[in-house]
Amino acid sequence: MSLTETCIRRPVMTTLLMMSFIVFGIFGYMKLPISALPRVDFPTVSVYTGLPGANPETMSTSVVAPLERAFATIPGISLMTSRSTNGGSNITMQFDLDRNIDGAALDVQSQITATLRRLPPQLPAPPSFKKVNPADAPVLILMLNSPSLPLAAVDDYAELIFAQQISQLSGVAQVVVLGQQKYAVRIDADPDAAFARGLTLNDIKNAVASANSTAPVGGLRGVDKNLTLTATGEMSKAEDFNDIVVAWRNGAPIHLNEIAEVHDSVENDQIAAWKNENRGIALAVYRQPDANTVAVVDLIKEKMPTYNSQLPPSIDASILNDRSISIRSRKSA
Repeated sequence: MSLTETCIRRPVMTTLLMMSFIVFGIFGYMKLPISALPRVDFPTVSVYTGLPGANPETMSTSVVAPLERAFATIPGISLMTSRSTNGGSNITMQFDLDRNIDGAALDVQSQITATLRRLPPQLPAPPSFKKVNPADAPVLILMLNSPSLPLAAVDDYAELIFAQQISQLSGVAQVVVLGQQKYAVRIDADPDAAFARGLTLNDIKNAVASANSTAPVGGLRGVDKNLTLTATGEMSKAEDFNDIVVAWRNGAPIHLNEIAEVHDSVENDQIAAWKNENRGIALAVYRQPDANTVAVVDLIKEKMPTYNSQLPPSIDASILNDRSISIRSRKSA
């Protein structure tokens, strides 16, 4: 008996079978992932290194070259490019499609650790890497601003609450802070005043570094007890730096405020983020290569009330750009 004859002789069974196909088809269609483009994600790892004050040539020869030689030994790399700028460099490695991104990231981390001794000792932090394609656009951009708090305080809440907690969500590759305004103390030295006292800028730098050091100072060992000596710790405000003794001349101390102006500021005052006419701190959220844009955005929006509850009332957190809107509109169309 053929399939056609069976369906003709058993109409009830045929009807129920077709209805099952329709129900399961509708259910499967509703569960399909939604994306703007077909999923073709190359495993990509990007390594960033920052060295304030270094020009692109210095970054290329002293930082990028040693790292590239180390990364070249990692199996499965199909493309490696680098870019050096003032104070920073970025190396992007694209791996074969069959290479696991987590395994590739572990290999990159191992090579970074092995190369640290060949990098300049002035690096403020070791090179950092991220598992994301630099060509991808952020799936969500958030903006934090406040009419009353300084930007440095808003930056602290953006990085310590939003950026850290969003980075832990499933499907999120990284959160990039745009318009970063980290608090810092700026020392504007007066070259003429320093030269008149026989000092160089390097003398000022060394004096400030030694006075603001957190290195251990040692200990005292006695018959009955041992004591560990501790320093006063890092200086946190500009006014704490004014009385630093830079040098002694003719038996008199030369304080920092005599040859420089010390004031509270931020690490980089040449960048900014704006929403309309209000300046703030922006957070760009990038998804992992295997994550769905709509699912990641929905998860972040679900957690937004929890994040907002940890902010002061004077800080407003809003969505600046949502990439999932256009994807949802294509589905409804």
